[in-house]
Amino acid sequence: MWRITVDHTCIGTGSCVGIAPSRFELDDAAGCSHPVTPDVEPDEAILDAVASCPMEAISVVDLTTGEPVEV
Repeated sequence: MWRITVDHTCIGTGSCVGIAPSRFELDDAAGCSHPVTPDVEPDEAILDAVASCPMEAISVVDLTTGEPVEV
């Protein structure tokens, strides 16, 4: 299992939503994105979304090891 987090540096470009719409959604009121479900099964689309984030605001941690998942 992985845990997805989006930190306060998110500016709401929506690139993550475009790449992984089942994993991220935009909060128009807050002007940023957040994971639909924080704890998920590993998914390559999540890593693609992490790589596309212009603010590097998305983090993914492997819940088994506690280590960050490398993109």
